[in-house]
Amino acid sequence: MNTRLESNGPDRITLAMTGASGAQYGLRLLDCLVREDREVHFLISKAAQLVMATETDVTLPAKTQMMQAFLTEYTGAAAGQIRVYGKEDWMSPVASGSGAPAAMVVVPCSTGTLSAIATGACNNLIERAADVTLKERRQLILVPREAPYSSIHLEHMLKLSNMGVTILPASPGFYHQPQTIDDLIDFVVARILNLLNIPQDMLPRWGEYHLSSDE
Repeated sequence: MNTRLESNGPDRITLAMTGASGAQYGLRLLDCLVREDREVHFLISKAAQLVMATETDVTLPAKTQMMQAFLTEYTGAAAGQIRVYGKEDWMSPVASGSGAPAAMVVVPCSTGTLSAIATGACNNLIERAADVTLKERRQLILVPREAPYSSIHLEHMLKLSNMGVTILPASPGFYHQPQTIDDLIDFVVARILNLLNIPQDMLPRWGEYHLSSDE
């Protein structure tokens, strides 16, 4: 039995970023996963790279190997801890059930990617990795960032939820009295880490928060 998987979350995780607003969530999650000594298989769409350059001060190199080196230095990861794959790298571990990590997170998840996953499209490696995660009955977390949602978006979310996918909209709460934008980002990222059963100290669980407030 893999006790690490049960008690401390998966050792290997696929992290995909697509072209919705909220690049900060993906970057923060990557940083947290590295800090918790997880191996990250990183995928990013071209649209997500454009959004990231618009919303943050991070501009990723276009080539896969250079991007991997950049993210390794940016997060302080160990050599080989972050593995970056191109959109058509069909020989990568995430493209097959025999090699893919036990969990995958798409954050932010565009509604286009949501649609592709819900309909089984495998036009790029992100969609294929999600399809593999579904068919192998592994953990898949999608973090959409859109407002408002159309009926099409909601139908796709319901379909995926019925398959066991966790839909976690990027909707930060305020009961922890956030003081900065980083606090709002951490709220969503902490929720993702909780679902992965990976330790985090950014946000107390509800009962813990209530007790600490009374003290």
